[in-house]
Amino acid sequence: MTKPNQLSQVRSLIMDMDGVVRRGHVPIPGASEFLSFLRQHGIAFLLLTNNSTLTSKQYAASLQEIGIDTGEDSILTAGEATAMYLAQAAVPGTEVYVVGEEGLRTELLKRGFVLHEGPDVAFVVVGLDRQFTYDKMTMATRAILRGARFIGTNPDKGFPAPDGLVPGAGAVLAGIEAATGVAPLIIGKPQRAIFELALQKLAADTATTAMLGDRLETDIHGGSQMGLLTILVLSGVTDAEQLASSTIHPDLVYQDVAVLHQAWKGALTRQDAAPSGHATHR
Repeated sequence: MTKPNQLSQVRSLIMDMDGVVRRGHVPIPGASEFLSFLRQHGIAFLLLTNNSTLTSKQYAASLQEIGIDTGEDSILTAGEATAMYLAQAAVPGTEVYVVGEEGLRTELLKRGFVLHEGPDVAFVVVGLDRQFTYDKMTMATRAILRGARFIGTNPDKGFPAPDGLVPGAGAVLAGIEAATGVAPLIIGKPQRAIFELALQKLAADTATTAMLGDRLETDIHGGSQMGLLTILVLSGVTDAEQLASSTIHPDLVYQDVAVLHQAWKGALTRQDAAPSGHATHR
């Protein structure tokens, strides 16, 4: 498996959203200009998020509100990827018990699944659910013990909020796994399933595709497993100290997308030269 060894060879880019182009409801400086640069140079891109609470259309609208212009076709959520995966494994009309929010439920309904509130279902699909209750855990547990396949949108145990760290989908999954003794099949990053769906949506080849993210254990680890050029920005979850002590090594490291933008411009100008000194090569 080959991958680009420098920025000038990249023709498609999969990138994380939170920590890369925005922090909460605030755009990261230079994000809009970076996306414009990609469009100008014909570099296809896809914003890939492990969050399943909103639909791609809702994410596009929220990004538009903070000045980041991108259509829903350029966004893939873990909820949509999970629904796409299940659509390849089951027929429309299949009954599913969902622990999750509007984004996940909408994507499953869009593909013809029936959302059932009892334990006699083919799948239990779990994402982040900020209204998670003991009753929901009980129903999911009973369904899985009756033979339903246990599917998780993503493994993120927590994520940063304006007032500190809050539990993520992985924390909900862990509770249900503890109750059932059954591990979920994870669709989101760092698993291959979501990267394969992202590559399909981009009509991209691994040999000319890079993964850009701020999390070592999901974005960078997952991209590396797929054979993609991996680019870490230090504007989100991972800081320089965590990077230095990690066993996961990105190919390139930049402070943020504004610095990456300048390095990429230089790489395209020189074509076969290495990225600028702002990058760390590994």
